[in-house]
Amino acid sequence: MKKLVIALVMGTSLLLIQSTAFAQKSETPAAEPSLEQDIQLLRSDIRSTKKQLIAENMKLTDAQAEKFWPVYDAYTQETTKLGDARYALVKEYAQSYVNMTDAEADSLVEKMATLDVQTATLRQEWVPKFRKVLTGKQAALFFQLDKRINLLLDLQFAANIPVVK
Repeated sequence: MKKLVIALVMGTSLLLIQSTAFAQKSETPAAEPSLEQDIQLLRSDIRSTKKQLIAENMKLTDAQAEKFWPVYDAYTQETTKLGDARYALVKEYAQSYVNMTDAEADSLVEKMATLDVQTATLRQEWVPKFRKVLTGKQAALFFQLDKRINLLLDLQFAANIPVVK
């Protein structure tokens, strides 16, 4: 559980950096790439920490790990694409936050709902792939860990994004 707290701290750091985008307008073109680089670095750190948490909690044998990690890495590539889409949506929200129109709000809600469905669908598609390399209990544990870590990060994320005015 301590490791989940560490992941939360890292997630909070990322989110605090992102939330500053709402509080500040970039005054120089050079400020944007630096913020972008910082966010990408933190996202990479979160993925690394998440992998460590999974490793510590799964307690796989060497033979199981040899089969599991390639599947996990492929799954992470897919979830990262959805994370990229979520990040792009946050950036879009930040750009329109101050003067958001009803049409922009409707568009953002639709895009977020679509991402939520895509996330659930992705998990569902990957259950049999993980089940091929893990026992039923191990697969259940993996998806519990994955869901819990993501829920904790989502909670931190939501807490740092201002609500629509």
